[in-house]
Amino acid sequence: MSLLVISTKAHTQSKSKQTMETDKEHTDKLEILDVTRQLTGLMIDRNITGLDKILDAAFTLTHITGYVQSKEEWFSEIESERMKYYSYTEVKTSVNIEGDKTVFVGQNLLDARIWGTRNKWRLQQTMNLEKRNGKWIILKSVATTF
Repeated sequence: MSLLVISTKAHTQSKSKQTMETDKEHTDKLEILDVTRQLTGLMIDRNITGLDKILDAAFTLTHITGYVQSKEEWFSEIESERMKYYSYTEVKTSVNIEGDKTVFVGQNLLDARIWGTRNKWRLQQTMNLEKRNGKWIILKSVATTF
């Protein structure tokens, strides 16, 4: 009988640890979805200060053309409205977490005017993020179409 109790206790501890890991992963996924959705909202609002808080200092944006743009250059394009974002509809997201790093893939229908051309872009963004001091920071984003 006491062997059964020990076995049950060990199973309970194992399950509890598993539940804690699942809860942490769930919380991380929600935080990652929140910060990536913030990114798009801040782009639409032209909120450079807000964008700066969630993007790494060395952040780069790779456009669907393959052009790699620094954060500073991108901010300048947003401020001048050479890149103007109007609205978006989220289509699909996925998150792959490995420790304090993650790869997020999001597909949106993005209404934007980029360098004079306005379109509803079928935009897929693959973003690398890293958790620093309890917050997820976007390191880079690569845009393609889907």
